[in-house]
Amino acid sequence: MKELAIVLLSSGMDSAVCTSIASQNYRLALLHFQYGQKAYKKELECFQKLVEFFKPEKAEIIYLPFFKNWGGSSLISNEMEIPEKEEEEEIPSTYVAFRNAIFLSIATAWAEIIGATKIFIGVNQIDFSGYPDCRSEFIEAFQKAISLGTKPETKIKIETPIINFSKKEIVKIGIKLGTPFHLTWSCYRETEVACGKCASCKLRLKAFKEAEVKDPIPYQIS
Repeated sequence: MKELAIVLLSSGMDSAVCTSIASQNYRLALLHFQYGQKAYKKELECFQKLVEFFKPEKAEIIYLPFFKNWGGSSLISNEMEIPEKEEEEEIPSTYVAFRNAIFLSIATAWAEIIGATKIFIGVNQIDFSGYPDCRSEFIEAFQKAISLGTKPETKIKIETPIINFSKKEIVKIGIKLGTPFHLTWSCYRETEVACGKCASCKLRLKAFKEAEVKDPIPYQIS
C-alpha cells in the first residue's frame, strides 16, 4: 500500500499542483485552513470541489479565528486594504505572521496521529510575494523541529516540490498532471469573480500568459 501524505490545500493554484504531484505516489489527506482570510468563502467552496476531484482518504478543515482577532495583515484585517500595486517594503502587508509555521505544526500533529509520512506544502521562493515563511531555510529549520519534537519512531518529511519553480513552470506542471485549475481560487479578495488586480491575481495571470495557456477562471480585469 502507498504511504499516506498530507497536503496543505489552500485552494490556490500552487497547492492544487502540489496535490496533483502528491497524488502520483501517495494516498492523500487534504488539510485546509480557515483563518479569517478575506476570500474565505471562495477558498472553502473551491476546497470542497477539489476534495470531490481528488477523492482523498481524509480531509480536514481547521478554523483558526485568532488570526482575524489579531489582525496585522491586509489579507485578514478589515482595517487594512489589500494593495493593488507592488509594495516598496520588503515584506508586503498581505503577510500573515508566522502562518506557515502554525499550519505545519498542525499538519505535523495530524500526520503523527494518522501515520502520514509526508507533508506537502506549496511554498515558492522564485515568483512569490516575499513572505519569509516560504523560504527553503525556514522549511529546513522546521524539518529539524519535527525531528526533535515528535516520537522517535515518527518519520515525517516536509515536501516542497515547487519551491524552486517559476509560476510559469508551475502552470506547465499542473497542465501536464491534469490539475483542475478551473476549481482553484488565487484572488486575495472575496468577490464572485477574481479581481485581476491584487498581487496574487497578477502573478497568476502572468504565469498563464507566459505558459501560453488560457487561465480557466474569469476575472474582472485581465
